[in-house]
Amino acid sequence: MAKATINKDELVTLFSQIGLDSSKAKETTNNTTLSNNLQDIIKEAGVENGCEKSVGLLLYTLATKYPANAMRHRVTLCDYIANKKTVNSINLQACLDYLRRTANEELNIQEFEQTCGVGIVITREQVSQAVTDYINKNKDELLEKRYQFNIGGILMEIKNSLKWANTKDIKEEVDNAILSLLGPKTDADKVQVKPGKLATTTTTSDASPSIIPTELKPAKEEIKFPDPSDNIQNTPKLLADHLKATGGKIVTRFPPEPNGYLHIGHAKAMHLNFGYAKKNGGKCYLRFDDTNPEKENQEYIDSIIDSVKWLGHEPCEITYSSTHFDTLYEMANELIRRGYAYVCHQTATEISEGREKMTDSPYRNRSVEENLKLFEDMRLGKFEEGKAILRMKGDMKHPNPCMRDLIAYRIKYHHHPMSGDKWCIYPSYDYTHCLVDSIENITHSLCTLEFEIRRLTYNWLIDVLGLYRPVVWEYARLNLTHTVLSKRKIITLVQKKIVNGWDDPRLSTLNAFRRKGYTPEAINLLCDTIGVTRTNGTTISYELLELCCRQDLDGKATRAMAVFDPIKVIITNYPEDKSEELDAPNIPYKPEKGTHKIDFSRIVYIDRSDFLLNDRKDFFGLAPGKEILLKYAYNIKCEKVIQDADGKVIELHATYDKDNSKRLKTIHWVSSVAGTEPMKVEVRLYDHLFKDSEIGDNWLDNINPNSLCVIPNAYIDKTVLGSKEYDRYQFERVGYFVVDKDTTTDKLVFNRTVSLKENKEKSKARN
Repeated sequence: MAKATINKDELVTLFSQIGLDSSKAKETTNNTTLSNNLQDIIKEAGVENGCEKSVGLLLYTLATKYPANAMRHRVTLCDYIANKKTVNSINLQACLDYLRRTANEELNIQEFEQTCGVGIVITREQVSQAVTDYINKNKDELLEKRYQFNIGGILMEIKNSLKWANTKDIKEEVDNAILSLLGPKTDADKVQVKPGKLATTTTTSDASPSIIPTELKPAKEEIKFPDPSDNIQNTPKLLADHLKATGGKIVTRFPPEPNGYLHIGHAKAMHLNFGYAKKNGGKCYLRFDDTNPEKENQEYIDSIIDSVKWLGHEPCEITYSSTHFDTLYEMANELIRRGYAYVCHQTATEISEGREKMTDSPYRNRSVEENLKLFEDMRLGKFEEGKAILRMKGDMKHPNPCMRDLIAYRIKYHHHPMSGDKWCIYPSYDYTHCLVDSIENITHSLCTLEFEIRRLTYNWLIDVLGLYRPVVWEYARLNLTHTVLSKRKIITLVQKKIVNGWDDPRLSTLNAFRRKGYTPEAINLLCDTIGVTRTNGTTISYELLELCCRQDLDGKATRAMAVFDPIKVIITNYPEDKSEELDAPNIPYKPEKGTHKIDFSRIVYIDRSDFLLNDRKDFFGLAPGKEILLKYAYNIKCEKVIQDADGKVIELHATYDKDNSKRLKTIHWVSSVAGTEPMKVEVRLYDHLFKDSEIGDNWLDNINPNSLCVIPNAYIDKTVLGSKEYDRYQFERVGYFVVDKDTTTDKLVFNRTVSLKENKEKSKARN
């Protein structure tokens, strides 16, 4: 009540008396939260009548940075600053960090003073002596390298040895000592020495290096995470309890929301979380952040589990945020009791407007008792949806909007796939995610950069509840050309029937890539190739993904021959009733992979693209009077061309050379047992769903109308007989193909996974 009687002019005077200039004092009065904090701190420090400017600036820093979870110790710190004057600008941050870590413990004065350098004074003479000792020890190297010597290293080493020394004193003493020893810089000293090669980037995979063109391969960044035992964000007790629970090992998690199918961006997240844990002898949870029953169902849960397994990842355990609903509810009550949460009845529009204008909710200052009662009424179903929410009481004036009283709980009368109908209030992502990370003893909480702005709230909520805090690190998400990864946009494509379901091979979902014939090894190779970076906005070329796929399939896919646009060829000097089986290698450069049989008879079919009526020097197919080799079979020579009334070639007559007396260029072909027709299959040729590499805002206008071409009756050799879904082949000279789920007992259906070589036009455009 007393604070309400102080007007702005009086506050400006009060703040000016502790050393703030008039503009800073006025600015502070405009921030209600900061102004209230500073008034309280001035009173706690006993300096209502003013103080030295150096003391006042430290108190102002307290008002802006003091940890909300350690309020019980603030008076003590104020005393050290204003009265004992043993806390200064050098050790203030160390004091704040210590008090945050020990917020829920009785203050151990001796440990506090020793840890934070309270009362320790490092004189200029001590700094000077430390610098002199260092210079004498390294004099020869300094004289040799002169100003190319790592001067920053000197500063760091002196600072490490004299932790509580004034950094300005250290720099001045080092500069004076260097100048005294070496004299002023010469022209030779100003020449920059080129640095040596950078250390090899650490990756999360043990995969062998791939042959990737430089222009397609993005730059990697070296990532180094702290060891779990070095997580000094926590109190000694919290850290000790955590290390006891984990055995000091790395613990990560892959935390998808079960409200859709995973896409290739999730593959990168899995590769990092599972890969980092595995490489360092740790473990990784698959955790479902299932806090929104309105959009979640068992179908998505089953699909996600299947996709994780398909990519080769093995979670140590499958967990659900909903498993902790009871604990989270009790934590919410504790948050209310500590004064950090309140029940609010504002509409979504009012909340949004208040957060934008930084104005408090009219319900923000309810009593703890009233909030506990209202929150219980929420749980008992006494409110309609949208009529009451629980909000975290952060700082409505904070420059980070995530600190402006985010929602912790909302009412949803929906059946939950795991908890059933037990709850009608559900925690929000912002409330749940960090707390479950702490509950599960996650050592490293790794997430994409769009969550970086939420890190402050993440840490704040953990701190005010006095819980273990994991290391949080953000990285750039995977963006891919010619496609969309947004769940909302994918849903739009499915609902508008632009594609045929979530596993349409033109989409970016993992189910789509799987159906298209991509292997988990190919996708993991992409993830390993691009590495992990904090550079946002980087888009990976789709061609790099295709290259990874070709590299993987080349040594796996059995060869077969298929003709999409057939021309009938009659070999006139081959017996009409004769048939033979020829041997063809499964994988030509791997003889250990064996061979398969293909039929050959008087009638064969070649692809129309392999015939020209008027031959050219740069054409290597068949033409009138020209010889070529039917791959794995015989040389043939075109003797006669038959055309229809429109001039279209419908049949060729040829003779064969059973001795293959000449070495000729080869083409693929299909034949069958004499008197029968070759097997027919349906082939689906998929191209990019979008015409341009960058989709743009008007993305629906960028749909490629030719993204799917269906060949209903392609001819194929008998190699594929008995094939089942996901069996992969290389159709020689064409591309890699996979058996689709639409295959029936009457007809095989194949999807093109990727062509054999990158499209030349794409390559030219890139170069």
